[in-house]
Amino acid sequence: MFTGIIETLGEIITIERDQNNMHITICSSISNELKVDQSVSHNGICLTVVDLKENQHTVTAIQETLLKTNLQYLKKGDLVNLERCTRINGRLDGHIVQGHVDDTAICYNIEEEKGSWRYFFKGGEEIKKLVVNKGSICINGISLTIVDVEGNNFSVAIIPYTYNNTNFCEIKKGDVINIEYDIVGKYILKNIKDISI
Repeated sequence: MFTGIIETLGEIITIERDQNNMHITICSSISNELKVDQSVSHNGICLTVVDLKENQHTVTAIQETLLKTNLQYLKKGDLVNLERCTRINGRLDGHIVQGHVDDTAICYNIEEEKGSWRYFFKGGEEIKKLVVNKGSICINGISLTIVDVEGNNFSVAIIPYTYNNTNFCEIKKGDVINIEYDIVGKYILKNIKDISI
């Protein structure tokens, strides 16, 4: 389990294709503290560390992960948001994040707002059911609060700290981002569907 509070950024050093899998090697300030078989959130995707060397670690993404996330668009030199799993005795500063990406969305507008930024995204039909004003959402592994939602579109506000310490500083119009909906909302929606059957 994660909290959506990013620890650090990692830079992609190499990407290797192996049949339908993709091996991604990342250099970061926490790589030398990781262990093989450890779960780490990469842009909100829970991936297992499979290899370590100096300040680098390698993870493997299978085809299912590549098809449902923005990993397929990554290239050498890109920055990814990293977070190790939360400790039971720690504070839950963000919200409950599983590292299981539900969907992707496309950035269609960015507005500067005199010291902060507002990002606008267009997603799938689930946005209408699972995203609510002032609710929680996880974007590229970052716990954020929804500013506004209308149909399949929603927006979030980004403060300077988040902008400078996550890969939001690299998101441009047309970029694809990972979304994990609030787990509480997903369970409520499922139970409502079950009751109505």
